Amino acid sequence: MSLLLVRHGQASYGAADYDKLSERGHVQARRLGEWLARGGHRFEAVVVGGMRRHRETADGVIEAFAAQGLALPEPVADPGFAEFDHEAVFSTWLRQNADHPVAIASRSGLPRDVGAMLQAALLAWANDELPDLPESWATFGARVHAAGERLEALGGGGEVLVLSSGGVISRLAQIALDVPNHRAVELNLALRNSALSEFHPHAGRLRLGSWNALPHLHGARDLWTYY
Repeated sequence: MSLLLVRHGQASYGAADYDKLSERGHVQARRLGEWLARGGHRFEAVVVGGMRRHRETADGVIEAFAAQGLALPEPVADPGFAEFDHEAVFSTWLRQNADHPVAIASRSGLPRDVGAMLQAALLAWANDELPDLPESWATFGARVHAAGERLEALGGGGEVLVLSSGGVISRLAQIALDVPNHRAVELNLALRNSALSEFHPHAGRLRLGSWNALPHLHGARDLWTYY
């Protein structure tokens, strides 16, 4: 059994509604679907985390399959694969650390500066340094773990496609690799939009087969995005 977990296409960073794909995100999703269909992937189940950007990514894959005369199972929403409340995590850290050089630098909007802020905030969350969040790091991890365990029952011996977010997929990778929290943060920040990661259930746990692959964007480096 193979589980293909996909981080959603590029969302609308900086827009009033982040939770929708950008035009580039729609292109990433369609190209992903075209590659999967051409490559002979036939899924027994499709799961989405329930967020708009997850569903829109699934729609792009479905459209690409349909264009080749192929059908996909109707996506099933599983809230266990929904992303953590990133706005709460990052805004809480910024309020607590308004005078921190990393917080100040992040106001530039430059990817390097914003990335440093994201890393600092995620590490603070992982270390239980951000109070009164909708979900603690440990609670989020337990939710994701339970969602991962549900996948095996869906696919039988075939393939399952899951459209989710970077935080979810990186926590599943953390569990599979048995690495500390700071490594999970690094995995999260490294995950590209629409990237494929492959997991296999084995002996009661998920094993990581591949990570952060973009075969559908080969030769299109301008479509490689992180946020």
